[in-house]
Amino acid sequence: MQAATGDHVDLAYVDQGYTGERPAKAARQHGIALEVVRLPEAKRGFVLLPRRWVVERSFAWATRFRRLVKDYERYPSTLADLHIVTFVCLMLKQAARLAASS
Repeated sequence: MQAATGDHVDLAYVDQGYTGERPAKAARQHGIALEVVRLPEAKRGFVLLPRRWVVERSFAWATRFRRLVKDYERYPSTLADLHIVTFVCLMLKQAARLAASS
């Protein structure tokens, strides 16, 4: 992401699948701090995890683009590029909406 945007990521919210030394080491190599979002110990029923909604909302927005609903691509780099194009389109749409309201 950092190479594609020319910017940098300081903090990444991750789920419990990214606990351990291997993800932490990979994140440190890129200068990223990982914050693991954990379930509470005494879980009863549905529990909304902090910052998890941001990820789920982003996935929902991305699936509106037909090419990202299924994995049609032969190369992973093509799929990654399509994700970048998708989120650029979404950000441009939001920027146009903000510019029109001001």
